[in-house]
Amino acid sequence: MLRSRIVLLAAAGTANRVIAERLGVCEDTARKWRRRYCEQGMEGLADAPRAGRPRLFPATVVAEVKALACEMPAASQTPLARWTCPELARHAAASGIVPAPSSSTVRRWLAADVLKPWQHRSWIFPRDPHFALKASRVLDLYQREWEGAPLGEDEYVLSADEKPGVQARMRIHLPLPPGPGRGRGMRIESEYHRLGTLAYLAAYDIHRAHVMGRCEPTTGIKPFTALVDQVMQSEPYASARRVFWVVDNGSSHRNWAAAARLSNAYPNAQMVHLPIHASWLNQIEVYFSVIQRKLLTPDDFEDLEELATQILAFEKHYNAAARPFDWRFTRTDLNLLLTRIRKHDRHAPHPQAA
Repeated sequence: MLRSRIVLLAAAGTANRVIAERLGVCEDTARKWRRRYCEQGMEGLADAPRAGRPRLFPATVVAEVKALACEMPAASQTPLARWTCPELARHAAASGIVPAPSSSTVRRWLAADVLKPWQHRSWIFPRDPHFALKASRVLDLYQREWEGAPLGEDEYVLSADEKPGVQARMRIHLPLPPGPGRGRGMRIESEYHRLGTLAYLAAYDIHRAHVMGRCEPTTGIKPFTALVDQVMQSEPYASARRVFWVVDNGSSHRNWAAAARLSNAYPNAQMVHLPIHASWLNQIEVYFSVIQRKLLTPDDFEDLEELATQILAFEKHYNAAARPFDWRFTRTDLNLLLTRIRKHDRHAPHPQAA
């Protein structure tokens, strides 16, 4: 089409410079196709023979393989959970494509369009019809607001949860420290002895960046109540005007009964529940990921007592230099997220009005 337009403009007496400006090409391009047409006629507008090996696979075959990679394997009755390049090449050969492409050829085709069917991500749709309302209250607390009013200096926001099943594992051989040279990182013995598990319960003051925790044999109402007592009987929370406890829907602090237990024991405390499937909005989970990466991976503890001692020692170590998390997800971001989700699922909750 472009070559024909160049020739038509040239036939009308248009200069090469003007043709190039009108069609958005360089002047040499206009001159080239004008000359080719004058010398060879219509045949001169076709592609000239190219050097090198001709294409082995037509464009239709490449498109078919790419289309297959964009479908679930079940659509072609293939007993796989996801495609890989060797499986796509095998399926293409079974479909009668001759010659059959190799797995490296398939990988090159997919790489051209950044297709990676062997990778996957998980997601979960929020089902709570009041998801936006419940989550917005927590996000407002993170911004030091409650019901449209700013929090006072004597009001605090705590994020609390449990980390159950923390294992005490003792390596058969002592870990080897890192050393100079390539590949001399820390080395950890793969085999270990299992010495039991414990639960780590913690509350995180999101604006003061302070963690208060305890280790218990297991989770439950009684261990969580012990954590509440530990926090609420210490300052500045004992004399605070209000202390908000942000929690998820775990069995230790679920529904109105848990909120009533908290307010009955400590009238200045108020429990705020996140919606179901919203633990990712609980800032204590960020701290749990920190302790998992910095203390518990890799692990080597002689018994449960040493594990508990190290967890509480890390807590003090963390508090000595901690700063509040740079939390940027706000009510506005939540509304944008829910709006995007509703495009895929009409049953998803509506965004909350700002």
